[in-house]
Amino acid sequence: MKSTREACTPRRFIAPPVVFFSGKKTRFPQTPPSLILYVKTSIWSPCATLCINWGHLPLPKDQTQHTSKQTTPENLQANQVVVYSPKPKPHTALLLRSPPTPLVDSSRIVMDTRIGSVDGPSPAAVNGAVGCPASAPGCPIMSSQPAPAAGSAKDASLGRHLARRLVQVGVSDVFAVPGDFNLTLLDDLVAEPGLNLVGCCNELNAGYAADGYARARGVGACAVTFTVGGLSVLNAIAGAYSENLPVICIAGGPNSNDYGTNRILHHTIGIPDFSQELRCFQTVTCHQAVVNNLDDAHEQIDTAIATALRESKPVYLSISCNLPGIPHPTFSRDPVPFFLAPRMSNKMGLEAAVEATVAFLNKAVKPVLVGGPKLRVAKAAKAFVDLADASGYAYAIMPSAKGLVPETHPHFIGTYWGAVSTAFCAEIVESADAYLFAGPIFNDYSSVGYSFLLKKDKAIIVQPERVIVGNGPAFGCVMMKEYLSELAKRVKKNTTAYENYKRIFVPEGQPLQGEANEALRVNVLFKHIQKMLTGDSAVIAETGDSWFNCQKLKLPEGCGYEFQMQYGSIGWSVGALLGYAQGANDKRVIACIGDGSFQVTAQDISTMLRCAQNSIIFLINNGGYTIEVEIHDGPYNVIKNWNYTGLVDAIHNGEGKCWTAKVKCEEELTAAIATALGEKKDSLCFIEVIAHKDDTSKELLEWGSRVSAANSRPPNPQ
Repeated sequence: MKSTREACTPRRFIAPPVVFFSGKKTRFPQTPPSLILYVKTSIWSPCATLCINWGHLPLPKDQTQHTSKQTTPENLQANQVVVYSPKPKPHTALLLRSPPTPLVDSSRIVMDTRIGSVDGPSPAAVNGAVGCPASAPGCPIMSSQPAPAAGSAKDASLGRHLARRLVQVGVSDVFAVPGDFNLTLLDDLVAEPGLNLVGCCNELNAGYAADGYARARGVGACAVTFTVGGLSVLNAIAGAYSENLPVICIAGGPNSNDYGTNRILHHTIGIPDFSQELRCFQTVTCHQAVVNNLDDAHEQIDTAIATALRESKPVYLSISCNLPGIPHPTFSRDPVPFFLAPRMSNKMGLEAAVEATVAFLNKAVKPVLVGGPKLRVAKAAKAFVDLADASGYAYAIMPSAKGLVPETHPHFIGTYWGAVSTAFCAEIVESADAYLFAGPIFNDYSSVGYSFLLKKDKAIIVQPERVIVGNGPAFGCVMMKEYLSELAKRVKKNTTAYENYKRIFVPEGQPLQGEANEALRVNVLFKHIQKMLTGDSAVIAETGDSWFNCQKLKLPEGCGYEFQMQYGSIGWSVGALLGYAQGANDKRVIACIGDGSFQVTAQDISTMLRCAQNSIIFLINNGGYTIEVEIHDGPYNVIKNWNYTGLVDAIHNGEGKCWTAKVKCEEELTAAIATALGEKKDSLCFIEVIAHKDDTSKELLEWGSRVSAANSRPPNPQ
């Protein structure tokens, strides 16, 4: 006889029992109003022992009762939990009485899909769920509206299953470029209610759009064709990997009959090995699946999507072009929602890490907190702010964490970026005798050419699952969110660092008032952009001087902010703007893009118009790659000037709502902004700003010289 442990070993996604909770009488088998938990376990019989956890708390035996009686609306009592087993009899059930913990409000089955600005549910998350509410130790991934049933043989196909899964996890837009290997799959995506196919001008922009969409919604998806499409989108997927964004990259693949036949296909490099695309994606995705067999397609698709959500990284999913529309028994019913068990801390390790940290911080005179970009993937932004509230410490952010925590908090002191930090922030951080970095990434860009004036023995480094305290011990299997929450309960209040900041802080001055019709300066431009920001807006900053100018913007509460610092791919912002605006349609997005970057990916202005987006784009035309000039100048940094407003007008071509302007002075700028915010508020607004080629921020000058010095270090002596 099998042991209890063996009897309860999870098996794939085989028709798991479903747990329902009803706060009032309900009708079965229709979906009750309060869907709480899905349990994935082995098939059981009336006499078998079934292990069930409520979250992570085992239910006592006295709260369980086997029954073979048919459960009906008449005998279903309030606050009863019913586990239906699909075999051996439909009526076999396990009644669990007196649920041990309060349950989630059944009227709002909408959970956190955001991996960005906030930890809790948000308006952008109305299409599904990726994370869990803060109160729940575990939760299913479910749609806020149930996926349509697979009512016909045509619906019981791989393509429709994939489409339903995407809707279920919160994807309502897929960014695609058609090709002969993915056309039948695109038919299924188009046919799915609740799923919108956004056709992009090229695969690179489709990938960037999925990146931006994942920042707004928590998960994104793109669809491309075999190899020529896959290798084109690869650069964007690499960027999403570096930024810890779950992007599902779907590639149409060869006919399943062609595998292993030694045939040479088009869209390949002329060899019969079809694995080139797969091998390329292995380095920039956390999971890869090649679906060329319907028998295991269901499992492969579910595993890929679940892995993307669990790891918060992109996945690669190749689907043979002849399979999407073929009915198969494994797709004959609605997909059962996932249950992704949350990662939990080792309790002993958590306790030891908190004790060591409390001892370290409580003996410090002027400790500070610094938030990093991995607050996003750890979903620990709120826990970080709660720690700041409880401790009274001054807190700063690293540049790539901007937008993840509120800048309106009374103890927020700015961006810590070494020599190019915002005013007086570096002085406070680097003079502290203890600094806790939550989710940092220390690279040559974020450390300004490795020039931070920090000491390891004063630092506590908190990563999503690991804590290192000074030169002392490292604690593994410690979840950042739990760790920060526990720390907030025990750390002593200490406002010394913030009081020091208030003593030395002097507000930055305003740009000099120019003469009438004087050439527009970049600092004047950003003075006016600051005035445009509200809680209903978001900022996209392109790689370049916009990094530094946008860092100085003070974000109102609720204002989004995104840029790609780790990968730093120029041209990212156009596609990311498309995706972010599509995902966060409750915000008006303001993008600051350099002319060199715009030339890389300009085509998808067309897609923004097709999607009726109303973003505002400031195109800063200064005649070249300014950030490269400050690192290492040369004739290759000068680009051909375009008629940018003329180009956008040509793309517009009278279809959709679009308005363009070219400004050369402050008076023209203020008039253009007034128009964009007023009569053209429903239009895509493109404002070309003419700037001098040497008009750069002082931060870029300093940063460029230090990064240049780091790049030009001679080889170490052998």
